[in-house]
Amino acid sequence: MEVGLYSFGDVGTDPATGRTVAPAQRLPQLVEEAVLADQAGLDVFGLGEHHRPDYAVSAPAVALAAAAARTRRIRLASAVTVLSSEDPVRVFQQFATLDALSGGRAEITAGRGSFIESFPLFGLDLDDYETLFEEKLALLLALRGSERVVWPGGRHTAPIDGRGVWPRPLQDPLPVWIAVGGTPRSVVRAGTLGLPLALAIIGGEPARFASLVDLYRRAAGQAGHDPAGLRHSINIHGFVADTTQAAADAFYPAQAAVMDRIGRERGWPPTSRAQFDDARGPRGALVVGSPAEVADKILALREVLGFDRILIQMGIGVQDHRALRRAIELLGTEVAPALRRAAGPGVERGGRGTVGRAST
Repeated sequence: MEVGLYSFGDVGTDPATGRTVAPAQRLPQLVEEAVLADQAGLDVFGLGEHHRPDYAVSAPAVALAAAAARTRRIRLASAVTVLSSEDPVRVFQQFATLDALSGGRAEITAGRGSFIESFPLFGLDLDDYETLFEEKLALLLALRGSERVVWPGGRHTAPIDGRGVWPRPLQDPLPVWIAVGGTPRSVVRAGTLGLPLALAIIGGEPARFASLVDLYRRAAGQAGHDPAGLRHSINIHGFVADTTQAAADAFYPAQAAVMDRIGRERGWPPTSRAQFDDARGPRGALVVGSPAEVADKILALREVLGFDRILIQMGIGVQDHRALRRAIELLGTEVAPALRRAAGPGVERGGRGTVGRAST
């Protein structure tokens, strides 16, 4: 099992201390977190694309390139690339460049995005939400499949008449994952294309996503792909500390502030500490606790969902960076080894080629 982190590079005010963190502070911290994750033995470090004032990362490939220069083994992924509002040619070139800089450790996780700010920013119509992603994903896959691309064009993309797209990535193919937040149609798309699935679980009971995993594998089989050869991950909120209480106390203020802010936009009720503590329980979606507790819960989730990769968003909101660094260290040195031992022999830490050749 692969274990990693993802972050959006949250900026703003720490709800516990009132301290303000700006992008000029948070972006270097993200690079330091990637370095620490690499040193601690984690497998993946992901950065998500957003176009909001509360997040510092609008260009994941740029920040990941800074991390590539200072890391050696950890895989560097978008989490996610909002492909609907991107130019697929530029996305491919950026991540092919990242792949070369990192020695073959780049991955694209393509999604439609959980926020909509990028659509008006780039002059796109939200009524085209579905068709934009479908068409641009098809072009992205064509770009990685051939050095010289023949593309007929469509509603949202221009024709390409056998032109070369360079540089080419070291990995062949460059891994492309499909990010899904719970929409069955998106799950079927990933399975039909035979692409690995990244399933985001940020609330409710994770067990309810088991039907989507089954749907993904059925769609893959019906399209002629071997479901056993496909990979899927879960992306989930969590935090690790030396004790249960320390983990909960460190994570709750920032996580609740973020969920409440988004909730005001979307009509969710405020988060209480009681709800937070319930979500840390066996049936909840938060992976928060001591290293042993976090490992046990991840293994229980794996029994239900069958994933072979888990990415945890620990740096949610603005929080004490020392506590976050300690959490990364514990995740890499205590939680991840326990998970790999439980997964059985033959599981090795990902480096160039280990995951790249297996991913599609």
